[in-house]
Amino acid sequence: MPGRKELPSTLERSPKDAQETWIKAHDSAVETYGEGERAHRTAFAALKHSFEKVGDHWEKKGRRGPSDEQAAKGTPKAGRTAEGVDANASKRHLYDVATRLGVPGRSKMSKEELVDAIKKANRRATAKAR
Repeated sequence: MPGRKELPSTLERSPKDAQETWIKAHDSAVETYGEGERAHRTAFAALKHSFEKVGDHWEKKGRRGPSDEQAAKGTPKAGRTAEGVDANASKRHLYDVATRLGVPGRSKMSKEELVDAIKKANRRATAKAR
C-alpha cells in the first residue's frame, strides 16, 4: 500500500485506527487523482472527520464531522485550515486541549484565539518529536 510508506510522523505516533483511516483515504485518492499533494489533502480531510491533532499525534474526536471549514469541502483545495485542530468543537473542549498542551493565557482567549494557540502548540510538539 503506497499510503503506508508515506504515513506522516504525527500518524506514526497515533492510534492504529487513525493510521488506517489516513491510509485508506490516501490510497483511494491516489487511485482517483494520482500521487501527490491532492491525495494527501484528501487523506487529511478524511482523517479530520474522526480525529483531531493534539500535540504531536492524532486523537479520536468525541463526535464525527469536519473539523474546520476546509475539511467540510467535498474536494479539499489548498488553503487555510485549522491544521487538525477541531475548530468546530466547543470552546470548553478547546480550552481543555489547550490546558493539556500547557498553553499560557488560555483562560482569557476567545475560541478563535484558542484554535490558533493550539495550532502553534501542536507545531512545537511535532517539531520537538522529530
